[in-house]
Amino acid sequence: MTRVITIANQKGGVGKTTSAVNIAAALAMDGARVLLVDMDPQGNASTALGLDHREGVPGIYEVLSGDAAMADVVQVCPDIANLSGVPATIDLAGAEIELVSQVAREYRLARALEAYLAEADADGLSVDYVLLDCPPSLGLLTLNGLVAAREVLLPIQCEYYALEGLSQLLRTIEMVRTHLNPQLEVSAILLTMYDGRTRLAAQVAEEVRTHFGERVLSTVIPRNVRVSEAPSYAQTVLTYDPSSPGALTYRQAAVELAQIRPHTYPQT
Repeated sequence: MTRVITIANQKGGVGKTTSAVNIAAALAMDGARVLLVDMDPQGNASTALGLDHREGVPGIYEVLSGDAAMADVVQVCPDIANLSGVPATIDLAGAEIELVSQVAREYRLARALEAYLAEADADGLSVDYVLLDCPPSLGLLTLNGLVAAREVLLPIQCEYYALEGLSQLLRTIEMVRTHLNPQLEVSAILLTMYDGRTRLAAQVAEEVRTHFGERVLSTVIPRNVRVSEAPSYAQTVLTYDPSSPGALTYRQAAVELAQIRPHTYPQT
């Protein structure tokens, strides 16, 4: 069964998009067929995967507005086999307002994705993972991501402020589970931007592990300049500098994520 994972955190700058693209790349490099859907109007995930997301290029906006099927807007990542993406253009910035008046507005992405995955299965091209990169907000775009997914991956920056908005995000996830998507669960938490030279980073990591236990991946993503440089070359860090600490730890995190078996899937 396809695992549909939303990467969400309403706080910006926590490594959400960076984690989405690099974990997607790592899973694809390990042989899985992966689709990354860019739900952020900034289009940073599209840039990192080398997807065309100029104004006017059909992408997730056309899917949410009902003007295109998802299969019509999927692009193949030029650098990594088995990895495809749905780009986000600047048009997506208006989607929050336009969706407000639409019927079943929270289910637009879920229905489009369901149709795409059914078509892929029928063609013998089943997708193993769908990663949804949501914007740093708790608006309708993120809500669509939470309703369409079975799992949430929470990236948490190893700094004090990162913990402040966490309770609000967890309340939102609980609300979605209660009213819109009972199968949703937080399956993994990823600690990012870890600086081993500071006591604060260690304290934040310890506090997160105390609160969330086994859901926190043992792999921690360090601060690494190569991770920051890679998108400017329209690449993930795994193709830009495969031997860098950032690339190695994202590959380890992807292996851990692949081994998780969430409760909401049929157990084999």
